[in-house]
Amino acid sequence: MEGLSRFLVFMSLFSGLVSGFTLQNLPITSFEESYTQLFGDKNLFVHKDGKSVRLTLDERTGSGFVSNDLYLHGLFSASIKLPSDYSAGVVVAFYMSNGDTYEKNHDEIDFEFLGNIRGREWRIQTNIYGNGSTHLGREERCNLWFDPTEDYHQYSILWSDSHIIFYVDNVPIREVKRTSSMGGDFPSKPMSLYTTIWDGSKWATNGGKYGVNYKYAPYIARFSDLVLHGCPVDPIEQFPKCDEGAIEYIRTAQEISPSLRAKMEVFRRRHMTYSYCYDRTRYKVSLPECVVNPAEAQRLRVYDPVTFGGIPRRHRSGKHRSKRSRVDGTESI
Repeated sequence: MEGLSRFLVFMSLFSGLVSGFTLQNLPITSFEESYTQLFGDKNLFVHKDGKSVRLTLDERTGSGFVSNDLYLHGLFSASIKLPSDYSAGVVVAFYMSNGDTYEKNHDEIDFEFLGNIRGREWRIQTNIYGNGSTHLGREERCNLWFDPTEDYHQYSILWSDSHIIFYVDNVPIREVKRTSSMGGDFPSKPMSLYTTIWDGSKWATNGGKYGVNYKYAPYIARFSDLVLHGCPVDPIEQFPKCDEGAIEYIRTAQEISPSLRAKMEVFRRRHMTYSYCYDRTRYKVSLPECVVNPAEAQRLRVYDPVTFGGIPRRHRSGKHRSKRSRVDGTESI
């Protein structure tokens, strides 16, 4: 009963964790303590400090690692430096999933980094699945305001029982609020954290037009500042246990501040290139959790009138696409 009471207190606090967000003073765990190699043999290398990891994709295989624990809610973060030069077809993923435990009704929260041809920027795709709802894609794609191959940048997932927020360098770029209409489509079962690099030639760049060219291999993704800050699930009791540090962090957290929300709106206006909520080729009616922003909808319609305006492709005219509407990946937030 004591454990249950403590968890209920945690849940009430965590439901408010929607963003007095900072990574300062959060515990950074070592690889040996918190992770296990998933695949890739020698393509995974742990640095001497025990807290920095290198994942490689070459002609033989990709590579990846997974957290030792399952978690029910928390803050999950890593500093990542992506492969440079020609990277079309390459996918670097930082995500949560329970697909190994729930094969037919798994949950997932994704950061996917999609490589590109030389001279074109990497793109970020975020997505969520709940209860095996893979037939309903909830993807969003965006560019970045910096070159993610030049230095490390922080990517974070905040997951509670009512919110999922994706962050880049402490800036929220996407917020998903749980609604009653979503039902089981909102991730709600314990998940592990996965980090991988792999060959996504069939879909990752322009729908598979450009695949991985191993002439440019090895492709190396670097990770540091790995944060697992939440409620690990006891494998025997099958019940989450929350340490005092997590509870204190949650207690001091607040709603997304006006300044951070303004930054999120600027980011989405300048850098978002796709959102399932506005895709009229897939969904004639937006999914029920979508909150349609008229300005956002109009900008995307100008950017791509076929996908976001429902205009048949054969009727598309070049005059519909404004050069100024293109998302500029070089603008700062």
